[in-house]
Amino acid sequence: MTTPTTARDRAKAERSDAILHEAARLFAARGYNGVSLEDIGAAVGVSGPAVYRHFAGKQALLGAVLVKVSNDLVAGGARVAGASAQPEERMRALIRFHVDFALGNAEVIQVQDRDVAHLSDEDRAEVRRLQRTYIEVWIAALTPLVTASAEELRLRVQACFGLINSTPHSTRATTRQQTATATVLAAMADAALRAAI
Repeated sequence: MTTPTTARDRAKAERSDAILHEAARLFAARGYNGVSLEDIGAAVGVSGPAVYRHFAGKQALLGAVLVKVSNDLVAGGARVAGASAQPEERMRALIRFHVDFALGNAEVIQVQDRDVAHLSDEDRAEVRRLQRTYIEVWIAALTPLVTASAEELRLRVQACFGLINSTPHSTRATTRQQTATATVLAAMADAALRAAI
């Protein structure tokens, strides 16, 4: 992604980001079918048709929300994993990263869980590809710590994601903001990843 250079480019990028943020919030609150482009435009102070200057339509907007979050997870996970040469610290850092992400992006996780079926085939394939890449980052980090087959390592990682990603559905916003919530989630995620069989 190129960095906007002119004031006009920066303003357009900021408006696009605002549209993405409000779309995620509204999709989470009402579901994909319960939100119109007019609703999203009104939330950022523009008309519904003005949203078309940034996105081709509501489905494209949903795709942009979910592809962006998937890209953010892959980039962030790779950065975190690459920052430590010690397997224990790498795993703890990845857990902290994902817990912080889940607690800070509850709306996007709700949209991902509920509305992924509304994606275009192309966007769905890209989201799935990015998810697989993110899972591989975790499997690589877990491999030195748990003796198991590749299939079992993948199961452990996906179960861990399920545990962490359930939090937006099972907690209130005030609970998600408490430090203790992140601490409990991180400990539970670590225990799930390493559970003895």
